[in-house]
Amino acid sequence: MDSSETAPVTVVAMLVIRTALLEIRQPGSSRREWAFLSNPCAMAAGCATPSLVSVGGWQAIGFAATAWAVLAGALVAHIVDLRTGPAEVRREDANDTHR
Repeated sequence: MDSSETAPVTVVAMLVIRTALLEIRQPGSSRREWAFLSNPCAMAAGCATPSLVSVGGWQAIGFAATAWAVLAGALVAHIVDLRTGPAEVRREDANDTHR
């Protein structure tokens, strides 16, 4: 594995570990954390981002651009879901943390 591929793989591993630790503390939290995968708007943004990032990045750093592009797409999809997610669900999640 090239050193430029190590960073995005490490970030993905940290996100998975974070999800697992949160699931241990609060059962059901991983379903809410990864709910962006079922949001069509978030997935459209998440799929568009890697294609745009990898076009320019492929010429600059080669195959490692794909790993960075996929990571960027997942983060964009997560952010888009936070903005378009139902306010009721966000309020319920906030109320669950104060128990």
